[in-house]
Amino acid sequence: MQLGARWRVGDPPHRSVPPALHATIAAQQAEHPEASSWTLTWLEGRPRCALEHAVIVTLDAAGRPLVLDGADPASDRASASEDDEDEDDDWLL
Repeated sequence: MQLGARWRVGDPPHRSVPPALHATIAAQQAEHPEASSWTLTWLEGRPRCALEHAVIVTLDAAGRPLVLDGADPASDRASASEDDEDEDDDWLL
């Protein structure tokens, strides 16, 4: 289990943030000067660095930095159509 952490904008990223994300974190700080802090969490073994509600910086499946819209919690999920019915659980009835 990995615990999360917080750090202030302008400070170096927390020591558990992979170096592959450092440049992307710095770039996002420059794009969002109104933000004041980062929150690091882990999801399925991948780091998720949230710059308040602006963006989430993480790694994709290949280990490349990925920037997601932090205001949309569904932005990192596969897109589905609005009328997509979930028929996989019909057997539960």
